[in-house]
Parts: sequence; structure tokens; C-alpha cells
Amino acid sequence: MKIFISIIILTTLIHAQVLEKQNKLLWDGTDWHNISKTVNHNPELTNKIKSSYLSGILDGRLYYYLKAWGEKQSFSDSLYGDRIDYMTRRETIRQLDRFYEDPLMSYVPVVSAVIIVHMQTEQISKKVINGYIEQTKFWINQITLDMQSRGMHNILKEKQARPLSKKK
Repeated sequence: MKIFISIIILTTLIHAQVLEKQNKLLWDGTDWHNISKTVNHNPELTNKIKSSYLSGILDGRLYYYLKAWGEKQSFSDSLYGDRIDYMTRRETIRQLDRFYEDPLMSYVPVVSAVIIVHMQTEQISKKVINGYIEQTKFWINQITLDMQSRGMHNILKEKQARPLSKKK
């Protein structure tokens, strides 16, 4: 049964990516809302896909934390010091759904939205949260403009070449 559900989820995600017409780097509120539509508003599948996506975010974050920690522990701790496992997955999904009800937040990447909803839950000041939201909107706009003008392939190629040039 788990294999069947995994196949359905994987097929749905691949189908959603094929239908995606934008040249996007990160999932945002539009993608978050489209999960439900993609699985015909099935609440169980919607929750499983959203939960799986959040698991991937947290696994990736842990991987890079440990990688940075191996190089310099204090740097890693300062970079990844914010807690984003403050809430359960179910509560995080509920808060992300609420966050993306605001149309102005629809293009905020899910990765940033996770941090924002945790900041809200921890009752970080509104001023700090709004500053983080503005910074997020700024950098996602810059990345989007770069992708449109230079193309994602060229940007990623440049990013991959940078570490190699440092080693030479």
C-alpha cells in the first residue's frame, strides 16, 4: 500500500513539474495551493505531499548544517541557529496554508515561509518578521530577474564553476 501511495505522489509531482510553464527555482505559495488541485482535493494525499515536501526541506537543511558544522561549528550554529522544528508537521502545514491565504505572500518561497510561520509562532516581533519578509521578497525578485535575463542554466553553471575556480 505504501508503495502504491508513493507511486501516486511521485507521479503527481512529476505531472505538476511537466505542466509548470515558468522557469522556477523554488516552490512558492502558488505551488503550495496547487498540490490540492493536483490530487483532486483529496485531503489525505494533499497532507502527505505537503508533509513529504517539508521533510525534504528539513532533511536538506540538516545535511547542509552538518556539512558546515564539519568545517566550522560556530559558523554553522550561527547560520542554522533558528529553530524550524518548533511545531509539528501538521501544525506547520496548517500555518503555511494560513500564510498563503494572503495573495501578497504567494510568491514567497515555501522554504522562507516555513521560517516565517515559525517566527510568528515563537512570537518574534512583527518588525523583525516584516523585515525578513521584505528581504525574502527582494532576493526572490532578484533571482527571478536574473533567471529571466540570463537564464537558469547559465546561473547554475556559474554557481557550479565558482568553487572550482577557488581550488585552482
